[in-house]
Amino acid sequence: MTYCVGMMLDKGLVLMSDTRTNSGVDNISVFRKSFTWSVPGERIITIMTAGNLATTQSVISQLEERNKAPSERRPSILEEPTMFQVATHVGNLLRSVIEGRQSGPVQGEGARFTATMIVAGQIRDMEPRLFMIYPEGNFIEANFDTPFFQIGETKYGRPILLRGYDKGMDFEQAVKLLMVSFDSTVAANLSVGLPFDLTVIARDHFEPLHQRRIRADDPYFNAISSSWSEALRAAFYQLPDYRFD
Repeated sequence: MTYCVGMMLDKGLVLMSDTRTNSGVDNISVFRKSFTWSVPGERIITIMTAGNLATTQSVISQLEERNKAPSERRPSILEEPTMFQVATHVGNLLRSVIEGRQSGPVQGEGARFTATMIVAGQIRDMEPRLFMIYPEGNFIEANFDTPFFQIGETKYGRPILLRGYDKGMDFEQAVKLLMVSFDSTVAANLSVGLPFDLTVIARDHFEPLHQRRIRADDPYFNAISSSWSEALRAAFYQLPDYRFD
């Protein structure tokens, strides 16, 4: 399983993904699930993936090939005129890969090959946009009524986002909120784990404003994790006591 979050802010976009892939408690691996392409001054696109690893790697590999030689392997997401067309492109490719696997030697087990993706980015002279793409290739777009998307193991970290999100928050506050959401998910589910990949995309800045990998020994994440646990315990004991009478 995995956990990825893409969040819209007035200032731009913040995205974070874990890297754990497992097919059993004794078979755990680390694979990158966040991928960014940029054309300085013109566009930036980030894709995060969840689901069957072979499916998502096939989609990303085909996108990489088309981006490296767009004249030979059109179309490329680096040439699409809008982010809507980028999302359409990725959705069509995802559906094609899944259908190809379903029609292969192992039939009747299509659910094994499903995947979901978050596509985020901005093209010059247009607004930053955020999409969630389903295995069928269709997608929905975020707005400020639905300002963030989660894929993978979503339920444990969602309450944190619902209570803490504010579209006007700074990037630093948004990263802190995501750290708490990911910490809550890791604490509750062994299929999500460090390291995490973080990408911050500022409005009208067509290169990553900030990118880093957050590892298990990261001092900031560990401080957030311990401080959040202590704050929850303190808040719990400050609540009114239940009385049997």
